[in-house]
Amino acid sequence: MTLPPDIDVDEKEMQVHKFDSILLLLFTFLLTLTVLTIWLFKHRRIAFVHETGLAIVYGLVMGAILKYGVNENTKNSQLEVVASSQANFQQTASPPDQLFLQNNLNKQKNKTWIYEFKGEIEDVDSEIDEKATFDPEIFFNILLPPIIFHAGYSMKKRYFFRNLGSIFTFAFIGTAISTFSVGGFMYGICQLIPHLNNITFIDNLHFGALISATDPVTVLAIFSDLNVDVTLHALVFGESVLNDAVAIVFSETLKDYEENTAECGSRSDCSYSAFQVLKAMLDFVGIFGASFLVGAVLGCVTSLLTKFTQIRQHPLLESALFVLMSYSTFLLAEVFELTGIVAVLFCGITQAHYTYNNLSTQSQESTKQVFDIFNFMAENFIFSYIGVSMFTFPKHRFDSTYIIGAFVAILVGRFLNVYPLSAFLNIGRKNKIPGNIQHMMMFSGLRGAIAFALAIRNTSTESRQLILSTTLIIVIVTVIFNGGMAFSMLGWLGIPIGVEEEIGETAPFVNSPLNTYQTVEGDSGNATSSHSKQDKSLMARQWSDIDNKFLKPLLTHCNPTLLDTMPTRCLPLGRIFTSNAQLANHPLMNRDESTDTDLSALEKVSTVEIESNGSMK
Repeated sequence: MTLPPDIDVDEKEMQVHKFDSILLLLFTFLLTLTVLTIWLFKHRRIAFVHETGLAIVYGLVMGAILKYGVNENTKNSQLEVVASSQANFQQTASPPDQLFLQNNLNKQKNKTWIYEFKGEIEDVDSEIDEKATFDPEIFFNILLPPIIFHAGYSMKKRYFFRNLGSIFTFAFIGTAISTFSVGGFMYGICQLIPHLNNITFIDNLHFGALISATDPVTVLAIFSDLNVDVTLHALVFGESVLNDAVAIVFSETLKDYEENTAECGSRSDCSYSAFQVLKAMLDFVGIFGASFLVGAVLGCVTSLLTKFTQIRQHPLLESALFVLMSYSTFLLAEVFELTGIVAVLFCGITQAHYTYNNLSTQSQESTKQVFDIFNFMAENFIFSYIGVSMFTFPKHRFDSTYIIGAFVAILVGRFLNVYPLSAFLNIGRKNKIPGNIQHMMMFSGLRGAIAFALAIRNTSTESRQLILSTTLIIVIVTVIFNGGMAFSMLGWLGIPIGVEEEIGETAPFVNSPLNTYQTVEGDSGNATSSHSKQDKSLMARQWSDIDNKFLKPLLTHCNPTLLDTMPTRCLPLGRIFTSNAQLANHPLMNRDESTDTDLSALEKVSTVEIESNGSMK
């Protein structure tokens, strides 16, 4: 029986809704099972398997069930059509984005349907398998932003900035070394193996860039639970956070390089080799720098909004503003064809360092909890999907030679990253990087969500499909094996655990709106010993001076104010950006024994200060 068109469309929509609900239910079940198992492992003090490894294992099991245990008979209706003119298809190298199907039958005369391009035809056993393949943009636009923002927002800044120079060295130079060493190694293997000759150097370099994004969430969670050496934690965490962003920018730069060389190669008089390489390097610097500025600027804008408005009297609105401004950072960077991941990372760092100080107590707690939950759910969802996609993804290309070569290549790339750079950094570091910490850094180079998301974003060619399948194997093996062995490795290498953290690292930014002048003299709002100041790198010390004198007084309620730190001729401008809360808690105001603050008196004090060339009277 043939149904009327409108009823048939409704039936199809209901079927799509059903399959979507089934998939969401399956992943919800996986996450629930992961949560309960994590609780059981923590309760029984089992440390050899971590939550990310569990999520992957459960995903593998669920993927196998979907692949081999579900018999779904519903098929999409199909109609074979042939292009009326082959010339239309020969005009472009890629398939058309849309097909217009005209129907001139009697019952539906002059009807036209538009069909969107979906991709290459693959053998899919059931529609559930087909729909289990998520759009890669879901990962980049929905799942990755809260993960990266949480990394910046929850960062232990004291240790991060103390090792800033070393972290930048590992993240930028180390990632570049790893990218080119892995890409070059794999290209050499492809040239030696005849059936891999079709994989180009750029494809291998793309693989080197994405696989260089370390994602040691398992190891870092163990580090936090055991309170390992703070230098080790800072180096591994800082490198992983920044090299994720660096790897993404590398991938974007390689894509632009391919486009430029393709355009240049179409002209016979074009010489592009040296020029295009230089342009690619400049693109990398420009994209990363501009993305950093977008994140930092929007973080500062949020800080100013929370400082000079009374929105903190409405914690719900305050928290909503905080989340929306943070997520808009990612979207704004993507709109300008920058890298939203880089922008949202530095937005998180800026929000933690400045905006957190202006939030009400309720918003401080709620924002931390919200992003903790977002991060946990998104990470475990991605790792569950990694396991599921091993069976349900329809475009796998497994090659044992390429996979074995990839494991050797990432070991070589990690070795060239950690040990030579550590030896170079130890020349100028007062706090040397010992050998056991270097070995643990070598071991902590797990691959995870970023590598997988970059690999799945483009699977249009056989070489990219081979890269995705190889990346999946590497992620699963490193997360399960390295993550499970992390606790034992700490003991074998003799790395101290149970190290007490310095006061002031329990919150993103410990300054409260009622800070005193003396409190701000220390780093991050607490009095810091001369020993800790000496441990800082030169870059960190220079940044700290600028931060304490200008940025913290400008963007937060802390003292000293800009009236104390800015030159005399800039005092009127400094008064504009000084809040009443800062004046109320200025050391000069502490001489007033009354409990109520007279705002008019404060205004008189600030006016006298400006007129007397900056000397308080």
